[in-house]
Amino acid sequence: MELNQQTLKKAYSFLSKDKCLKFLIDKFSDQININERYDNNYARALSYLIIEQQVSFKAAIKIKERFKKKIFNQSNVQIKNMDLDKLKSVGISYRKAQYIKNVYEYFENTNFDFLSASNENVILELTKIKGIGQWSSEMFLMFVLLRIDIFSKGDLALMNSIRLNYNIDKFDNYEIDTLIDSWSPYKTVASLLLWKSIEEDYIYS
Repeated sequence: MELNQQTLKKAYSFLSKDKCLKFLIDKFSDQININERYDNNYARALSYLIIEQQVSFKAAIKIKERFKKKIFNQSNVQIKNMDLDKLKSVGISYRKAQYIKNVYEYFENTNFDFLSASNENVILELTKIKGIGQWSSEMFLMFVLLRIDIFSKGDLALMNSIRLNYNIDKFDNYEIDTLIDSWSPYKTVASLLLWKSIEEDYIYS
């Protein structure tokens, strides 16, 4: 199932059975933009996700803006062949610059059908690229392929939002997995609401 305005409404209805999520839906339902990070250029989309790795939300926004200017009117091949120092100049490390080049090289040579592949196979395929791990693959599923039932336990902001909104002092894997599974088949929408909660400092209590 793909995330769109129709499924978003169904998700809100389904997730409202959770008191915390209903609280967030009532506040943020008209503020969730499902296409905010969509990009049909998969190499560019993954490059943005590499930039976001292990940096603050605000820092990532600034770096991505510089990256957009750097690659403006450049083809994928030109970006793949761009000097590492030029890529690094947007405010990323040499390692991230090389990871970005790895992504563009991968998409120059692949014929993998991302749209029809399962979530599991997309993750298996993307993690073959050096620099792309579980978290980046899950974000790609959410924001680029618009898969509706994805949750990333490796996302610190999401897990912190659960801790605060559900008043959980110590994570118990079974308890957390049970909670997350209760949001299926709309885990992505639950994630968007929980991120918004942290971003706006609006916590259920």
